Amino acid sequence: MPELYKQIFENNKKWVEETKKNNPKFFDELANGQKPPILWIGCSDSRVPANEITGTKPGEIFVHRNIANMVVHSDMNMLSVLDYAVNVLNVTHVIVCGHYGCGGVITAMGNKQVGIIDNWLRHIKDVYRLHYEELQAIQDPKTRADRFVELNVIEQVLDLSKTSIVQNAWRSGQKLYLHGLVYDIANGYLKDLDVTMDDPDQLPSYYLLDKVAVVK
Repeated sequence: MPELYKQIFENNKKWVEETKKNNPKFFDELANGQKPPILWIGCSDSRVPANEITGTKPGEIFVHRNIANMVVHSDMNMLSVLDYAVNVLNVTHVIVCGHYGCGGVITAMGNKQVGIIDNWLRHIKDVYRLHYEELQAIQDPKTRADRFVELNVIEQVLDLSKTSIVQNAWRSGQKLYLHGLVYDIANGYLKDLDVTMDDPDQLPSYYLLDKVAVVK
């Protein structure tokens, strides 16, 4: 057995023993089900573990991750996670969290082909197009990339609010807050982008959806 793979099981055993030592009922309580108040939509980057950087425990955050923390309206994986989180788990907060130094965002700023991911990166390039003038005016490459990370998160929060899942929750009176954060890998701190949404009135009227028509 490869040493790295073997180490995973050794680490798991140590974690279980240490966890049970600190809380003998931990796994019994966890096995009873989950009721997390937060859905976290983050980047797949291995340096951005949702539970660790927020100081939360297993069972407290429902997590969906993809390259560059995107909310793509045709992504059935993300939509299924969102629907389950909002309508079954009844989360009250949905957080989109990007991070500075995001490889997906930085790659989307260039023109190099990298493979099938090019199709995914196009969604990020669309964000660049929306904010082209602001981003092109930033001369320093790192500062420009950092701002692009922020703008990408802001757009994904807006895209969340456009979904029928979120709008139907708001229409039914469900408390649901959408937030945009950025994680700084260089110092470990989270930055609130102050783009919280909790009401459909914050949306342009052309994105508002009517109630689903019932066909008789």
